[in-house]
Amino acid sequence: MCGVFGVWAPGEEVAKLTYFGLYSLQHRGQESAGIAVSNGRQILVYKDMGLVSQVFDESTLDSLQGHVAIGHARYSTTGASTWQNAQPTFRPSSHGSIALGHNGNMVNTLELRQMAADLPHPIDELDLHRGSGPVSTNDTSLLTELLAHHPDQSLEERAIEVLPSVRGAFCLVWMDEDTLYAARDPQGMRPLVLGRLDRGWVVASEDAALATVGASVVREIEPGELLVINSDGLRSRRFAEPERKGCVFEYVYLARPDADIAGRGVHEARVEMGRQLAREFPVDADLVMPVPESGTPAATGYAEESGIPFGQGFVKNSYVGRTFIQPSQTLRQLGIRLKLNALEHMIRGKRIVVVDDSIVRGNTQRAQVRMLREAGALEVHVRISSPPVKWPCFYGIDFATRAELIANGLDVDEIANSVGADSLGYISLEGMVEATRQPMSSLCTACFTGEYPVDLPDESLLGKHLLEVSLQGRTLGKALPVLNNP
Repeated sequence: MCGVFGVWAPGEEVAKLTYFGLYSLQHRGQESAGIAVSNGRQILVYKDMGLVSQVFDESTLDSLQGHVAIGHARYSTTGASTWQNAQPTFRPSSHGSIALGHNGNMVNTLELRQMAADLPHPIDELDLHRGSGPVSTNDTSLLTELLAHHPDQSLEERAIEVLPSVRGAFCLVWMDEDTLYAARDPQGMRPLVLGRLDRGWVVASEDAALATVGASVVREIEPGELLVINSDGLRSRRFAEPERKGCVFEYVYLARPDADIAGRGVHEARVEMGRQLAREFPVDADLVMPVPESGTPAATGYAEESGIPFGQGFVKNSYVGRTFIQPSQTLRQLGIRLKLNALEHMIRGKRIVVVDDSIVRGNTQRAQVRMLREAGALEVHVRISSPPVKWPCFYGIDFATRAELIANGLDVDEIANSVGADSLGYISLEGMVEATRQPMSSLCTACFTGEYPVDLPDESLLGKHLLEVSLQGRTLGKALPVLNNP
């Protein structure tokens, strides 16, 4: 997953709006951040590794002047965690330039790579770019390359031509010198919403970002829809028929609690998952406690339904990022120890129900149970507000290989023994889906069921990540303007 944001608003400080929009989407990606801005004559891109607040300062934002901007906060799936893969990506074209940000993951990168190789006039041959940089290895660069090649048509028409060939999960924001574009894959796997400013329009991964910048929510961008926003107004076009399969894990973990997806509040869904979990897996205990912050709504629901008192048993270090989305196992394990400390006076001598949103590799829960034992818990009962994760995700979540998923080789009792819990209960698939108030047929549950809504081009991918695609291209340096072709 990543966070994307776009704004078209003449007369507004679009770079600062984008900065605050990305700040509210920081939970969706913590590896790198970038903003592209156009003043109508040139696109300026600034990006770097790190959090939004680390990449940008006041002077940098003041230098990014214009009327249209896009921003991106990255969490890597395809492509290494390097500066070269930070977004927005940039490409010159025969009619200007393009900057693009992408949330999701494409599954037909080899096909897209061949399409790029077959272009009659590859972008790199155009003498519009000054200097070169290290090679990019992500699927987003391929799509940017394909969109940038439109010598005999508008960028809008080129998008209508290219997007039906892209398979997988993609929420896109991109821009040329004058226009903001946004598109969502036909399955609508990742959220994307449209908002209104007094003097313009905003698109963002979640509606919480709209509230942050003072925009009103208009609607979600529909699966298979392309939006075009410029001085002529807003246009909507359909590039594919919708086949809705929204990611259920957005409700479980990914989205902010104050987000609304497909008409259902995420916080309310998570609380209901906790209630359902209590009905399915009751236990005699003295305290229900969450793993903060992701387990808090479900723990609240579990306590309400069970009648067991709710309390905080962990203290969270707010300055440590999500351990789940760190790019290496070493950093995950280090993050677990930095992130939480047990409150001994709340735990000692008590039977504890600890509620979390998911178990992926098991490292987090193992460390948590150990901390609770060391703090004097008599019993530790783990309750999980999603079913066992048994299959990798190829649509934008870093679940890695099946071999790394603890539920792939062990049953529930064996997992409980592995993490050191007295008991373990996962919510049922049906209970989780019911809490979202979405029909099962409109949700992607592949990480729990192995039923992938978009066919994978190679079944061997089930045992490994998508192969990284090496794109022989050029990258835009920090704060390097690229002028229109005269």
